[in-house]
Amino acid sequence: MPPAIATPYFVSLPATPGPWPGVVVVCEANGISPQLLRVCQRLAAEGFAAAAPDLFWRMGGSDPNADFARARDLSEADIDHDLGAARDALRAAGAGRVAITGFCMGGRLAYRAAVTDGGWAAAASFYGSGIPSLLGPTDTPVLGFFGGADPWVPIADADAMEAVHPGCVVRYPDATHGFMRDGSDDHHPEAAADAWQRLLAFFRQHL
Repeated sequence: MPPAIATPYFVSLPATPGPWPGVVVVCEANGISPQLLRVCQRLAAEGFAAAAPDLFWRMGGSDPNADFARARDLSEADIDHDLGAARDALRAAGAGRVAITGFCMGGRLAYRAAVTDGGWAAAASFYGSGIPSLLGPTDTPVLGFFGGADPWVPIADADAMEAVHPGCVVRYPDATHGFMRDGSDDHHPEAAADAWQRLLAFFRQHL
């Protein structure tokens, strides 16, 4: 049997000595991007150890020019393995309790982790796609962020999540898909700034 290959990941650690709370950051369907790495760096600056696993490493790695359809080829078993490997890496680096967050596809996977894996301290989803098909009870605290003008994730999805997790959904009526993606046409500075502060408060409460 060939030796196991470790899941590749980007990690950003706080400047202060550990232990720290940890956060796994899950990519969109285009894989790891500069914006995602900035999220990790911003979390580290706030005192969280952050790791972003490359879920596409079995396909040659993240590629911003690749067809987003290849995300459909990610198996749930491989995703679970890679998210768990990133969590383990943070714990090995000195993190204690570990939460998960993600964007679009990553938002969906962050929520899915909350309802399928009891090892997460909290889960925050940004404009997660397809969440209604995953809705269910969980002991993991969850938080969902949605844009009211999102052409890809209907606001009805936010309503469905709210019905199962009352008080755990934040809507930004004028924000579109990708409103956290700084440097893009979709970036909504006001919504992004508010969501960031809510995210930090949520993690500080549960980590």
